[in-house]
Amino acid sequence: MDPEGERPQICNVTPFQQIVASCTGAILTSLMVTPLDVVKIRLQAQSNQFYKGKCFVYNNGLMDHLCICEEEGNKAWYKKPGYFRGTLVRRLYYDAFLKIIRNEGIKSLWSGLPPTLVMAVPATVIYFTCYDQLTALLKSKLGENESHIPIVAGIVARFGAVTVISPLELIRTKMQSKRFSYKELHQFVSKKVSKDGWISLWTGWTPTLLRDVPFSAMYWYNYELLKKWLCEKSGLYEPTFMINFTSGALSGSFAAVVTLPFDVVKTQKQTQLWMYESHKISMPMSTWAIMKNIVAKNGFSGLFTGLTPRLIKIAPACAIMISTYEFGKAFFQKKNTQKQQ
Repeated sequence: MDPEGERPQICNVTPFQQIVASCTGAILTSLMVTPLDVVKIRLQAQSNQFYKGKCFVYNNGLMDHLCICEEEGNKAWYKKPGYFRGTLVRRLYYDAFLKIIRNEGIKSLWSGLPPTLVMAVPATVIYFTCYDQLTALLKSKLGENESHIPIVAGIVARFGAVTVISPLELIRTKMQSKRFSYKELHQFVSKKVSKDGWISLWTGWTPTLLRDVPFSAMYWYNYELLKKWLCEKSGLYEPTFMINFTSGALSGSFAAVVTLPFDVVKTQKQTQLWMYESHKISMPMSTWAIMKNIVAKNGFSGLFTGLTPRLIKIAPACAIMISTYEFGKAFFQKKNTQKQQ
């Protein structure tokens, strides 16, 4: 029992068990959310919004990636005509889902999943495991009831995950644009480092941080707050699967809305960097310059372009990921407790 004599003591899970739980959550989230983004990409391709079909940003619910379409036969599923109709977003998505399944088979809804899992799963494992480890450390130092712990742990964990993955994302994007042998890839990295320095491997790191770090801070703070509040309202000491699911969806939605301007800027930055690397056309603009350019062309509302598709993707992704992760930890906690008895 705890000092208050009310809440039963729960055995902590090990880092390895946290890794297994987060890995399971990452895979499940990708499997369930990828169809939403495949449909979104096809709808946007239908509207010719992807820089003449050269490249687009793909997201599997955990992280996004720049995908290249100009090589012959590459991303054939993306080039297939859509002709999706609907006056409301809900009807448009529904029509797209039905036509893709009927015309191309259900497998097409998971197009592009394998290569993104190669990076999305490790990034998610690093992020969630680091968050839990940092939270436990900070609680031992500052006390269980310190409200700022989720913010600090969320910021540090996301900063670390983005920093570790950023060079790998640059290399993966380069490999997508052209077939590279490992020798050619090594030569590309060596040339880039000798020409622009090691820092060049973290190209695109700043706009990613501007979006992901505030998102992480708001997400974890609101998630822990909502989870605690829902438990109190339900008269529970421990959250249920549905409490975790609801808290994840609501906190993810709020963070997605607030950080959307940085997501819009990051998308433009990614595509500009690829166009510059591939075709040597105009130096990519800075993050601030891109933001000012968007406001000048489309007004302040331009920074919130794509709000509905982002919410359709982020809300279920956050809900599925955190509820699966918490369920996995609860499973291991039960096992650990049984072993100690």
